Amino acid sequence: MFRRAPKRSDNTQYYEILGVSKSANQDELKKAYRKAAIKNHPDKGGDPEKFKELAQAYEVLNDPEKREIYDQYGEDALKEGMGGAGASDNPFDILEQFFGGGAFGGGSSSRGRKKQGEDVMHSLKVSLEDLYNGTSKKLSLSRNRLCLKCKGKGSKSDTSGRCYGCHGTGMKVSKRQIAPGMIQQMQHVCPECRGSGEVISERDRCPQCKGNKVTQEKKVLEVHVEKGMQNSQKIVFKGEADEAPDTVRGDIVFVLHQKEHPKFKRKFDDLYVEHSLSLTEALCGFQFALTHLDGRQLLIKSNPGEIIKPGQSKAINNEGMPHHQRPFMKGQLFIHFNVDFPQSGFLSPDKFQALEAILPPSPNKQSLDMMLDECEETTLHDVNIEEEMRWKERHQQREAYDDDDEPAMHRMACNQQ
Repeated sequence: MFRRAPKRSDNTQYYEILGVSKSANQDELKKAYRKAAIKNHPDKGGDPEKFKELAQAYEVLNDPEKREIYDQYGEDALKEGMGGAGASDNPFDILEQFFGGGAFGGGSSSRGRKKQGEDVMHSLKVSLEDLYNGTSKKLSLSRNRLCLKCKGKGSKSDTSGRCYGCHGTGMKVSKRQIAPGMIQQMQHVCPECRGSGEVISERDRCPQCKGNKVTQEKKVLEVHVEKGMQNSQKIVFKGEADEAPDTVRGDIVFVLHQKEHPKFKRKFDDLYVEHSLSLTEALCGFQFALTHLDGRQLLIKSNPGEIIKPGQSKAINNEGMPHHQRPFMKGQLFIHFNVDFPQSGFLSPDKFQALEAILPPSPNKQSLDMMLDECEETTLHDVNIEEEMRWKERHQQREAYDDDDEPAMHRMACNQQ
C-alpha cells in the first residue's frame, strides 16, 4: 500500500523507444511497434535487448490505465505496483498476437521457445566417515514425467483450447482502489487453467494423466560421495528434475550436510581430536591407541623424557582428511592434550616431601623463606569465577534500579508534606 504519492520520474522514454509522440493513438502505437519489432527481432539478427525494450514500452502504452499512470508518474510508479507489472515475461508473446503462432517459422513464438525448469534441491546427511572413506547411497525420488500415452498433450485429440478466463496468458489481473485516484493491480495464476493458458474438455482429456500432461514416477538415483568432499558441497544430476511441456528439465541437486562426530572435528582438510592424560602420563610418558575414521588403529606415544603440558597440541602429518579429487594427499591430524590432576589429599605429607625432593625446586622458595616474618597470613578458598561475575552483575543492576527510584520517592515525600 502506498503511504504517499510516488515521485514523478521520466515519462517520455517509452515514447522515444517506439519513435512516437506522446499524443500517438492506438493505431500509431501498433504500427510503430510492429515495424520496430520486426526490424530488431533476434531471429532476424536484431538486438535482443532492444527487442525487449520495445515490448515493454508497447505493453505499457497500449494499456490505457498503465499509460495514464506512466504519463503522470513515470516508470517508477509501475514498478511500485500502481499499474501491475511493467512488461510481459516473454517479449515474443506480444509479437505473436500480431502474426500468430507461426511467426518467423514458429521459432520466435512463445510456444516455440522452451523455458528452463526449476532445479530440485535435496539435503543429504552424511557422516564424517562417509566423507573420509567415500560412499554411495541409493535414493528413491518421485518426479513428474511427460505422459507417455498423450506425449504431454493432455488430450486424446492432441489439441487444446484457449482458456477464456485468462485469454491464454495463464495469469489473471485483479484491481482495487487503494486511494482516490490510485488503483493497485495484482497478478495471480489463473485458477481455471492453473497457469497453462489452455483448457481441455472433459471428454477429450487423456485417460492416463487426466489432462495434467504429466504422471508421477519413481526414480532411483545412486549418489556417489567422493573422498574429501566438504560440508554443504553439491552433487548435481543434470536434467533429472521434473518434466513439463515446452520446458527444459532442471537438475536434481543434493547438498551434503555433515553430521557431528563424537570424537573428531574437521576444519578444511585437517582433523582435530582431544585426549586427556593423567598427571603421571603427562610427566612420565604415555601411549594409547586411537581408532581412525577408516578403522585403523594409530599408536600415539610420547618421546622418552618428554613432558606434556596442559593445553599442548601435537600433529601427525598425512592423517587428516583426504583432499577432494586428490585422495592420496591428506591434511594433518591435531591432538589437543588435557591433563587431569589428582584430587587433594591423594598423598600423605611424607610422600609429598619425597615428591618435592624429586621435582625441580621452586624458584621463589629461598627468597620467600627470608620474608615470612614480614608477611600477613591469608586463607584460600574455592570459587567459580563465572558464577561470581554473574552475581556481581545482578547486584550492580539492582543498585542502579534503586538509585533511579530514589529521586521519585523523594518527590513523593515532599508532595505529601
